[in-house]
Amino acid sequence: MNRSVALVFALLIAICTIYRIIPYEMRPEWLGAPQLALAVFAGSVIKNRKVAFLLPLASMLVSDVLMQILSSFDPAFYAGFYKGQLINYVLILSTTVIGFFISERKPAQILAGAVAAPVVFFLLSNFQVWAATGGLMRSKTAAGLLQTYIDGLPFLRTSLIGTILFSGVFFGIKALLAAPAQQMAKA
Repeated sequence: MNRSVALVFALLIAICTIYRIIPYEMRPEWLGAPQLALAVFAGSVIKNRKVAFLLPLASMLVSDVLMQILSSFDPAFYAGFYKGQLINYVLILSTTVIGFFISERKPAQILAGAVAAPVVFFLLSNFQVWAATGGLMRSKTAAGLLQTYIDGLPFLRTSLIGTILFSGVFFGIKALLAAPAQQMAKA
């Protein structure tokens, strides 16, 4: 990996980390965090699969460490580490696989991936919450599972909006950065 690519990836991690540690009350309530978009983007543009998983993992880990530190000084910050966190890491990393099937040059595929990632995360994470704890005291029945999904719909909405928006930004910046190189190659 050359130096400029590493710098761009470090910048992406920093941007996603900073955005994620901003308290919810200080961000637009309709806009979710960028980590799912980062996972899809990494899966699509990074050819080394192991490195593709490292980008969203680094963003999550750094932001969780910072949130943990900040929460010890200010209760307005959510604790970075919590029970059940490992499953969220696994689920976010699993959305990187969606990016493996996306061509960075096909906007329809990017949009499909940006929709698929939060939907997959929503379905799996809410199922896991229901199966492990019964959600918000929901019964372990089909009706309880359905109610758990209904409870999570506001999070799905913000996750969809955020993932679509941030995917557009990430893939758009990548296309803009690649355009001068393609122009020089044609000259």
